[in-house]
Amino acid sequence: MPLVASKYWNMVHGNNPEEVKQDLEGLHTMRTLARNMAWLLKSIEGNDLPEQEEKVFTNFIR
Repeated sequence: MPLVASKYWNMVHGNNPEEVKQDLEGLHTMRTLARNMAWLLKSIEGNDLPEQEEKVFTNFIR
């Protein structure tokens, strides 16, 4: 499962939109997350997924 990372915790702080706009570090983190997510989605869309092997089950009870 792909997991998109950023630089730090993916959140902004503020009680209203005006306060959120003052959290420059949080906004920077969210922009980084958005850029990384867009890159991952474009790379998945543009490439075929790797070939998957048939599932193999092991019976440990003999």
